[in-house]
Amino acid sequence: MKLILIRHGETEWNKQRRIQGCRSDTRLSPKGLEQADRLAAVLRKERIDAIYASPMKRASETAQIIAEACKLPVHVFNELREIDAGELDGLFERELAGPYETAWKEFRNGNASTPLPGGESLQDLQKRTSWAVDRMLEKHIDGTVVVVAHLLANLVIVCQVLGINLGQIARFKQAPASITILELTTLGNSLLLFNDTCHLIA
Repeated sequence: MKLILIRHGETEWNKQRRIQGCRSDTRLSPKGLEQADRLAAVLRKERIDAIYASPMKRASETAQIIAEACKLPVHVFNELREIDAGELDGLFERELAGPYETAWKEFRNGNASTPLPGGESLQDLQKRTSWAVDRMLEKHIDGTVVVVAHLLANLVIVCQVLGINLGQIARFKQAPASITILELTTLGNSLLLFNDTCHLIA
């Protein structure tokens, strides 16, 4: 299966550098909508068998724009939603001090088993996103699938598919509206493209 991972387009919270977990159902900014249009223009040239998305507005809006261009429906998987950031959701990054400083540093340093205060751990997130990818593999083993999700949801999928320890996740960056492509086969899995944003360049 060819798995095309898309991070949703930009939101105002992305610009403001606020923690945006699954409790923050933000929508695309005007720039994010433009980015989604550019994604659609690229992906309509691909032979795509199915489109899956997180139920969150910023991802589902991006997916719907792509789906209209590709003339395909969007299948929503709740398991693809972003990590539950708990008490950190909605905070500006500059506010991650005081009682949250230690938890945030451990999280950023790759402590995969410790949940964010009142939220999920990276292991929790990987468990549910892996379930979603397994369902896609069952249906589209020889096909091409687009997944529109979120920064951490996508990155834990990359780590799972490539056998990378979650402790290394902070080394990876993924821009809004970027394209990452993985190939999953019975002979092994490969990374074909990572964090491509060429389609966003005017």
